[in-house]
Amino acid sequence: MKSRFLLESIIGPRTLKTALQLTASVAVYSKDKDPPLILIDDHLPYPRAILQVFGGIKHGRRKNARGRFKHPRLKPPADLQVGVVKKIRDNRGYLLKVSSKALFGKKKEIEKRIQKLGIGRKINTSHMERLNGTIRGQQARLIRRTHAGSHLEEMLQYSIWLWRDLYNWTRIHYSLLDETPAMALCLAGEVWTVFKYILYPVHISDLQRRDWAEQRNNVLESAVDVYRRNKALPIS
Repeated sequence: MKSRFLLESIIGPRTLKTALQLTASVAVYSKDKDPPLILIDDHLPYPRAILQVFGGIKHGRRKNARGRFKHPRLKPPADLQVGVVKKIRDNRGYLLKVSSKALFGKKKEIEKRIQKLGIGRKINTSHMERLNGTIRGQQARLIRRTHAGSHLEEMLQYSIWLWRDLYNWTRIHYSLLDETPAMALCLAGEVWTVFKYILYPVHISDLQRRDWAEQRNNVLESAVDVYRRNKALPIS
């Protein structure tokens, strides 16, 4: 959020599948780094998706010496920090108040990290709300009453991906001292023009696409699934 770099935007219903896709994108981009700070709303599939992607194995213990071992479960890493913002509304849908809590990690530690990053003082999703307003203001397909709507979900997804790239590489932000998000992450040395983006060689080989698909599939496979797959079969 500090660089305003938009990693992924997926079109579709808010289901466990889309939550897994978004969480997998975060995991792939933050590979070989510390677990990222994740700030979400109280969407129900998010905790399960985060555990499946980032969680480790929690082996069950027997209370007595006899009996079967408990099935292994997923547990969050010790350094994973996830904050949740919950909006409480009345029967008519009007906002009454906003509360926050720590899903994984300690709330005080999450707030300290937020303050250190300079993105607020408490758990919040204000940057995401601001981004939603920016997308609706610059994408005619997402305006509530428009003649430019997409009849196919696939075309809308391609349009959002194109907007994401232009947002990251060609659009300057006053909060970034007139730099683009790509410049803030040291991915570019100057503000790209749309013409430069068009001329950039973006064609990816089939081998690279298969490699990326394999990385995502590996991320989506939970630690419990890997444990069960690698567990040796009993010999009779």
